[in-house]
Amino acid sequence: MNRETTDTLLGNGLRVLAVHAPGAPLAELRLVLPYARTGPPGPGDAQELLAACLGTGTTAGGGTRQDIADRAADLGAELSTVVTAESLVMGASVLRPGLGGALELLADLLLRPAYREDELALARWRSAAVTRTPGPRQRLRRALLARAFGAHPLTAAPAADRPAAAAPAATAPHAAPQPDAAALHRLHARAVVPGGAVLLVLSGEAPDTVTALVRRHLDGWTGGPSGLLLPPFARSAPLPGRLALTGPAAAADTGQALVLAAGPAVPEGDPAHAPLHLAQLVLGGYASSLLVRRIRDRHGLAYAVSAGLRGNRAGHWLEVECAGAPGGSGRMAAEVTACLRELAEDGPAPGEVERARAYAAGFTRFALATRTEEASALAGFAAAGLPLDWLESYRAALARVTYAQVAEAAARFLDPAGFLVSTLDTAPAPQSDSDSESERWTP
Repeated sequence: MNRETTDTLLGNGLRVLAVHAPGAPLAELRLVLPYARTGPPGPGDAQELLAACLGTGTTAGGGTRQDIADRAADLGAELSTVVTAESLVMGASVLRPGLGGALELLADLLLRPAYREDELALARWRSAAVTRTPGPRQRLRRALLARAFGAHPLTAAPAADRPAAAAPAATAPHAAPQPDAAALHRLHARAVVPGGAVLLVLSGEAPDTVTALVRRHLDGWTGGPSGLLLPPFARSAPLPGRLALTGPAAAADTGQALVLAAGPAVPEGDPAHAPLHLAQLVLGGYASSLLVRRIRDRHGLAYAVSAGLRGNRAGHWLEVECAGAPGGSGRMAAEVTACLRELAEDGPAPGEVERARAYAAGFTRFALATRTEEASALAGFAAAGLPLDWLESYRAALARVTYAQVAEAAARFLDPAGFLVSTLDTAPAPQSDSDSESERWTP
């Protein structure tokens, strides 16, 4: 990355990355806080409510939602809060002269939060209005990951989804206590902390100037680390076999059959990642991949087919997904297995590798196409422990991968004997003698 950058660890544990973007009219701020669930969420989940209310109030100068919106408008700023499986990301885009003011506003939200009852009531109402019943794909994916990698917070169903024990008819059910403002303040003090957090600022200001501004406004922020980090999966590679969710209820709410498969993979920093990435693209990463040509175009079994590399602090896996008409999960699963076996045993054709390489090279450029996307990508790299220039160096790594390395990666990672293949359908998917550790679930 050909940008002047400073990387500073403040005394409170906040890592500040100031990236110079000469001539940029806007400054982009991304604060990434560890915010993973370390257990199943309960009713009126406090982490969900905090994320919904975090940017709505401060004790500085009244600091209502309208006050904050007015301050942001005066600065020419837009604020956002996004929650992922691992992080809470507070973002801001602000006109260059308003950078100091945006940092001051951010400091008020972090150091002087106000969780007012009216905002909390609104967040509860919005949360209750959202349908809590998991969709078919969510149920299948949760079952797949639980079977593949073992019990984990990522696979735990929310309390609202778990069946409750039968109670005597005369006993009135008691609603679980809802988090109040005091509970959110306690969670804020524990979770919204600088220790382990990353703040990236992409702007036209000199990096040293930006770092000094951050230090001025956020040096008083204390606490952490929060410990809200995803624990690793119990197994580093998925337990292979077959898993089926069947019965009329399985597809009644979707009108489709689903196939999800999980296989082994490696993290981005592993030398095998780039060859595996190209093999994954050949398998199902774009419109002319093997899975798409075979399952969708040739046989018409599915209208959606894909394969992608997934990963986070818990682990890494290669995921294949197909969606088609009810009753077709067995044939789709068989074709997925056949495509995996073909690539593992014969390797991709040289032309397929070159097409995948060209696609990957072009796609990596889109990730940094705008400064908004660049800031989000760089903050994500930093939070994941990758260097800021990782994407550019990765593009060069893709160019160096040989055909033999891709064939070796296909043989190592795409062998169907290492995959767990799961299906959701109105009828059970056929099972072969080679399937191991098989299970059938009938909702």
